[in-house]
Amino acid sequence: MNSKNIWFVTGASKGLGLTLVQQLLAHGYSVAATSRNLEELKQAVPPSDGRFLPLHMDLGNEESVQQAIATTISTLGGLDVVVNNAGYGQLGAIEELSDQESRKNFDVNVFGLLHVLRQATPHLRQQGAGRVFNISSVGGFTGNFPGWGIYCATKFAVAGLTESYAAEVQEFGVQASVVYPGYFRTDFLTGGSLGTPQHPIHEYQAVRDSQASHQQQINGNQPGDPEKAAALLIQMSETEQQPLHLFLGADAYQLAEQKIAAVQQDKQQWQEQATATNFVEA
Repeated sequence: MNSKNIWFVTGASKGLGLTLVQQLLAHGYSVAATSRNLEELKQAVPPSDGRFLPLHMDLGNEESVQQAIATTISTLGGLDVVVNNAGYGQLGAIEELSDQESRKNFDVNVFGLLHVLRQATPHLRQQGAGRVFNISSVGGFTGNFPGWGIYCATKFAVAGLTESYAAEVQEFGVQASVVYPGYFRTDFLTGGSLGTPQHPIHEYQAVRDSQASHQQQINGNQPGDPEKAAALLIQMSETEQQPLHLFLGADAYQLAEQKIAAVQQDKQQWQEQATATNFVEA
């Protein structure tokens, strides 16, 4: 991969997406960047000698996604790297969140991502090369966060579909990674990127504590530097073989190790009984 490559980044008007776009342009890449708020995106990123294509895109509308991909290819001359970054957090206990609140989070975080993959993959497959980075979360690897069940479910879905997608497109020269960021200092925990339950249930003290902690203590104090995360994604795109699983942040590594250790303990505790469940051939 080289600086002639053309990137397509969703959710690019703020946070990690915006930081990534700014770094890509500084490194000489061509970038199509999408956002629900086109004016916000244009204000955040100045024109860049025809290498920057800001696009309004509705992730929930596959025709809008199709048009954005087609415009990228026709305007910038191709498509090489796709970053599915758009998404938002949804707080609330499983019991608290309505079907509408839950489905909306899946519509953006999962089905919106699928719309992009469905429209971008034919081009990558036909050219016999391409890179895909699907931004999940460490909450897509471990769900041990009270009040984040629906959000974690969307990010677990992103992880699972990325693993299968990578296996499907490997024969076409396309590589894919699921990215698990920990806590990075962006505006992810602010009102515009974080949904809260419309009908909270006061009995869920652990959920209320988690909500207060994320909104009041963690927000603005996240340990991760988005500039360094964006630089690493660019570095990964230039390697011969990008990893299928990319954990971002020391906290993500720590949480992943805790999950792996817990799974190993559960496996070992019941291994004898659980592996004796096959039919016994006479």
